[in-house]
Amino acid sequence: MLTALSERLGRLILRFCTSTGRIVILFFDTCVRLRHADIRETIRQMARLGADSLPIVLMTIMFTGMVLAVQTSKEFVRFGAASSVGGVVAIAMGRELAPVLTGVVVAGRVGAAIAAEIGTMKVTEQIDALRVMATNPTTYLVVPRFLAAVLMLPVLVVFANAIGSIGGWIVATNYANISSFTYTNSIKVFMEPFDMISGMIKAAVFGAIIAIVGCHKGLHTRQGAEGVGISTTAAVVISIILIFISNYFLSIILFVSGGK
Repeated sequence: MLTALSERLGRLILRFCTSTGRIVILFFDTCVRLRHADIRETIRQMARLGADSLPIVLMTIMFTGMVLAVQTSKEFVRFGAASSVGGVVAIAMGRELAPVLTGVVVAGRVGAAIAAEIGTMKVTEQIDALRVMATNPTTYLVVPRFLAAVLMLPVLVVFANAIGSIGGWIVATNYANISSFTYTNSIKVFMEPFDMISGMIKAAVFGAIIAIVGCHKGLHTRQGAEGVGISTTAAVVISIILIFISNYFLSIILFVSGGK
């Protein structure tokens, strides 16, 4: 019993270390090959990963801002702090909610698509065909998606911040009877440019995680069509877990170590 448990734990640790090592190697290999990026393919991926994800991101963040305002506005008014509602909503959006929720939404939509697309190419031997034609799969497949995700996630977060604050404004003015001037002035007083910049930095890191994990799972897909489904699920789960883990450490670096 103890021996079997130890063997299972050992295999799990070895699998984790192997997967982590492959992801790190793929990341550094991608960074080295950035100078060979295909601009046309990168722009196409930016449209697919960024512009096509905008509607679902905006809808998710708008209702998140509305819920945040519902939960805070009445209590703030009750304690005489109505002039802080807009600032609280905007800061929460800029620092945490907009980048994290955008990352999670994009991981579910884009991370799954990347893993499924590359995984299908893997099981149908199209990636082997690229190697036969002396085309490096990392340069051809990974680099454009990596660049697109890193560049477009911060842009999505900018729109998410705006729509989240607008959602909070709708609720604050209609539900808690806070004036528009009080709400917008609160944002001007409490929010600093770094609150927005920090969210964009986080989003760029989340974009890199989504692209690298999705590509890694796609490139190591096995077992035919069934393996594509397994890789797609694993890519989404791992990306979301890494987003939450990295968010903690980025918050420490940006707001604690940075003196904020």
